[in-house]
Amino acid sequence: MQQSVEALVKVLESYRGRDKVIRTVCYGSQLVGGVLSRKAETDVSSQQLGKRLLLFSAQLSQCRTVLRLFDDLSMLAYSHSYGTGGGEEDVYVRWISVLTNVADQLYYPCEHIAWAADAELIKAKSDKWWLFSTVLWGSSLLLGILRSLRVLLLLKKKLKRNERDGGGTSRSQLRGQMQGEVLSILSSMADLSNAIHWMPPGFLWAGRFPNWLVGLMGTISSLIGLIQMSAGDSDQTDSA
Repeated sequence: MQQSVEALVKVLESYRGRDKVIRTVCYGSQLVGGVLSRKAETDVSSQQLGKRLLLFSAQLSQCRTVLRLFDDLSMLAYSHSYGTGGGEEDVYVRWISVLTNVADQLYYPCEHIAWAADAELIKAKSDKWWLFSTVLWGSSLLLGILRSLRVLLLLKKKLKRNERDGGGTSRSQLRGQMQGEVLSILSSMADLSNAIHWMPPGFLWAGRFPNWLVGLMGTISSLIGLIQMSAGDSDQTDSA
């Protein structure tokens, strides 16, 4: 019990960990709230609890939006360090990653302007800026899926070569990397389904997801993110 509490405290002490926990609670609340609010009108108490959870989820979403006001510089530093991806072995992975960084970098100012317009800090219509940010987010997710698929293909080729040459340790490492890429694809697909839902009506299934389904997709993605973060931390501990 104590170890679990200490692990949770360690996660919450970092910005990245805290954001992932808030995201998980946000979508989890939307999932449960969406399910409860759909109950029969006779179950008034469940409906009221569901509405409160949906309001709580909306507040946590706003919290994450405000916190992202300070993410531009860190994203810029990452984009600058990656550059044009000269260290990548595969040209497709390289340029997909560059395009992903461009989409991510442009996402933040668009979202900031939309938030500022909603908060009446600037005179602008927020709708188009929310649309721009959603399109950029969806584009980044789609590019991320393509990148992971390409990396999976390359890892499979490496695995086949290693199986012929007989390298035991590298095979386990390659399988671990492949599992990580599969999880990334599942996470991005779940988020992409929500991104399409938030597009203007008439685009695929835009606007058709009920609250519980949005919460389910977001919860799946968030839990995968927590698993990946935990696996990354354990790998760093083992290497140390």
